[in-house]
Amino acid sequence: MDIREPVHSDYAKTFDTTQLREHFLIESIFTDGQINLTYSHVDRVIAGGCMPGTEPVTLEAGKEIGADFFLERRELGAINIGGDGIIIVDGMEYAVASREALYVGKGAKEVRFVSLDKDQPAKFYLNSTPAHTTFPTKKITQEMASPQPMGDAENCNRRTIYKYLVPDVVETCQLLMGMTMLEPGSIWNTMPCHTHDRRMEVYFYFDMKDDNIVFHMMGKPEETRHLVVRNEQAVISPSWSLHSGVGSSNYTFIWGMAGENQTFSDMDFVPMSDIK
Repeated sequence: MDIREPVHSDYAKTFDTTQLREHFLIESIFTDGQINLTYSHVDRVIAGGCMPGTEPVTLEAGKEIGADFFLERRELGAINIGGDGIIIVDGMEYAVASREALYVGKGAKEVRFVSLDKDQPAKFYLNSTPAHTTFPTKKITQEMASPQPMGDAENCNRRTIYKYLVPDVVETCQLLMGMTMLEPGSIWNTMPCHTHDRRMEVYFYFDMKDDNIVFHMMGKPEETRHLVVRNEQAVISPSWSLHSGVGSSNYTFIWGMAGENQTFSDMDFVPMSDIK
């Protein structure tokens, strides 16, 4: 498990490209037959991925979280972006196909990930946050995830937002997760942009073909920076930072949030005239 310490916004302004990437970019999410996790001290969020091979992969508690088992004091969200898979929670099997999600509540002692076809392995993207109580494990299909079309062709941002882990769909302690799919010809997400001091986010970008990239915008609105993000990489976005992106082609990203509230519309929008 990789550990990332928090960074003050004044300090982040002094970073060069290498330092920005070291602190905020998660470059390795999926490795055959194992789980890769990054632990951020920002709201204690954990982000990563599991790509099971021929054998099931078990989610283990490491010394980094100081618990007897991973979900002793945590909750978990998993969204599959690969082939069909199964998540086994304390012996109960949940079939999770591509673009489906599973919420696992605090207290589950054993979580195992399985691919149904080793030649088309499942790719479970994972977010986990501290939890104060237990809510039931629940599978969420793409149809259940409140599809919300947004944007227009004129602004190059036609997209559909799928809200998988939100209060109207599943009860969680603090974790929110969803997926935004940009249509062909659209390249911008979340512009005009926003911040929210009450919550941090992790953005995971995928569905990027060939050598396509995304320029992820971050930093204070009056002094922005960018990260070049490639397929199946993620960005840790502190609460003081805006979070937006523009790609060399269309793409999909999964957003995960942790923090003070679960109000999806709680955003402090930044006027385009204020961005520098």
